Amino acid sequence: MSAPQWEQVRMKPDLRSLEIFYWVAEFGSFRRAAARLNTSQPAVSQRIAALEADFGTPLIIRGPRKASLTPKGRELREFAERFLRLSDELAMAFAAPNSHSGVIRLGLAETLVHTWLPVFIERAHNLFPNVTLDIEVDVSSHMVPALVDGQVDLAFLIGPVQRPSILDFPLCSYPLAFVARPDLPLGPADARGLIPREAIARTAVITFPTETMPYQTVRDLLGQGGDVRPRLYSNSSLSSIVRMTLDGIGVSVIPPAVIGPHLEKGELVLLKTDMDLPRLSFVAAIQAGPDRALLEALARLAQEVAAEQDLR
Repeated sequence: MSAPQWEQVRMKPDLRSLEIFYWVAEFGSFRRAAARLNTSQPAVSQRIAALEADFGTPLIIRGPRKASLTPKGRELREFAERFLRLSDELAMAFAAPNSHSGVIRLGLAETLVHTWLPVFIERAHNLFPNVTLDIEVDVSSHMVPALVDGQVDLAFLIGPVQRPSILDFPLCSYPLAFVARPDLPLGPADARGLIPREAIARTAVITFPTETMPYQTVRDLLGQGGDVRPRLYSNSSLSSIVRMTLDGIGVSVIPPAVIGPHLEKGELVLLKTDMDLPRLSFVAAIQAGPDRALLEALARLAQEVAAEQDLR
């Protein structure tokens, strides 16, 4: 074999090496790329070193805080993205559903656990039987950095995310409401049949964690005017919020969609007030990488399931 032919063979990197290189370039971090690809940092370093040896040129400048690309590295990044996107599209177009395998790390807002998550899991398993969902329930504000860092592959969270590296797929929205036990002593309603703001402010109010939109909205609404300082209990567990409300600890601010059976039995009631609460809007979010076809398929499946549940 002549020297030029040998060099040509040597400079054909495998797809896995290109994938690793792409995510190191995207994150500017060997550690984050390793987390994104479920591999070790030494393995990532070895692949990059092998690529640089094959191409005979440095591709990545290893800085103390961030890895950056050389001119040849920037050129290779464009090729790697194109190769990965084509490979991903080819796999989705021609491969049988049961040929897709692996673990998808799904970050999830708890509200969706109590609504249509079981239907989504069943549909996802039927469509991709060899794909496993590793589910972690957390508040949306925690899931965004996990998604950006590659610690979560797919997230169903309050959105939009509004990050350039993240793609959003609108899912559903649920209204929030003041909820209480029917025998909670709040005093009489006013002439319009509304529970006064001061009456709610005088009792404990239980809602989502302090960094969330529901908590901040309720804090602002109850803090407008009057001398009563609201007593807010933040809670990261929706199930716990419902339990505390059933126990008569106070009024909660949650989506009525998650407490349908309790409303039907009369164990909890929706309180009418003159305070307007926003809706919780959820999105499916994924990284805008070239290997996103399977994640995008799952995000669109979530859209279908959410739309069907909304029609019921």
